[in-house]
Amino acid sequence: MKIAIVCYPTFGGSGVVATELGLELAKRGHEIHFITYSQPVRLALLNPNVHYHEVHVPEYPLFHYQPYELALSSKLVDMVKLYKIDVLHVHYAIPHAYAGYMAKQMLADEGIHIPMVTTLHGTDITLVGNHPFYKPAVSFSINKSDVVTSVSQSLKDDTYRLFDIKKEIVVIPNFIELAKAKPIENIACHRSLMACENEMIITHISNFRKVKRIEDIVKIFYEIQKEIPSKLMMVGEGPEKENAEYLCNQLGIQNKVIFFGNSNEIDKILSYSDLFLLPSETESFGLAALEAMACGVPVISSNSGGLPEVNKDGFSGYLSNVGDVAKMSQDAIDLLKDKAKLKQFKINALETAKLFDIQQIMPLYEQVYYQAIQSKNE
Repeated sequence: MKIAIVCYPTFGGSGVVATELGLELAKRGHEIHFITYSQPVRLALLNPNVHYHEVHVPEYPLFHYQPYELALSSKLVDMVKLYKIDVLHVHYAIPHAYAGYMAKQMLADEGIHIPMVTTLHGTDITLVGNHPFYKPAVSFSINKSDVVTSVSQSLKDDTYRLFDIKKEIVVIPNFIELAKAKPIENIACHRSLMACENEMIITHISNFRKVKRIEDIVKIFYEIQKEIPSKLMMVGEGPEKENAEYLCNQLGIQNKVIFFGNSNEIDKILSYSDLFLLPSETESFGLAALEAMACGVPVISSNSGGLPEVNKDGFSGYLSNVGDVAKMSQDAIDLLKDKAKLKQFKINALETAKLFDIQQIMPLYEQVYYQAIQSKNE
């Protein structure tokens, strides 16, 4: 198949999933065309089946905000015709499904009928899409898609609850490429660069938005370090980073917390970690938790959104109500103090992650593509 993938090219979960999906599809012999405004951060163009097409948005003084959707839909039309694309796969309802629908209509006027698969990732539904300004466009875009998928049952339920959706939504969970999560050689040597031999390493990775409850992470770690020698690794960039740094200074733990910024060495950092914190207000899936578990790192998380579908309470980690810093702290301390239990939870985390291995999930997407193409021909 020739598949066009439209996504955000950033460090966010949807962009990572879309990129990894395309790369794996290319390995399977499909021809993949990424279409977005810059090269996705995890995209390597070393496979002859992988192509990247940049969407240029020309500046024009009439527009206060440049019309990306217009440029994207036009680019989609050109690429579908030039490369004889079989199916569009757009990640995020707004603006991508909306632009995809416009491209479908323009192509239909020329007798070209291209099916569109829309994958819902979370923020496009629960935050942006639910805004009154965008809600009609989101509903329209989803209902006009040929096939709709969501990354968790929780997100599927939210979509039906928040919007007037007539389409069936297929749950295809996010995935991890376990083959990449290999043990690091001489891990003790590398680990010593971040922490002393007797210190535990606690990690958080996100885009540092309010929904991630970054201050809760600092507060949880503050309680942990009172009882257990430890360091906190904060990986990512975002609007809440400065507040977190200020709170660390207020609590006097600035020397125990390392802010990495965005990193392309997440697998290495996780391989050194003993525990992962994700106390988010909501997560449509919890890809960061899955990445940690794939490296054998137990997770302390909230029980919101799709997280209970990923992190199994009392097995791969612990779940708590949103904002329950006291319970999350105590769960973390109890687990870190019990070496035998921690070792077992690390094994359990990896076993749970295997359920989401890319080799398990990929056939589900291929089936969806074939279904969409078949619906075009009916």
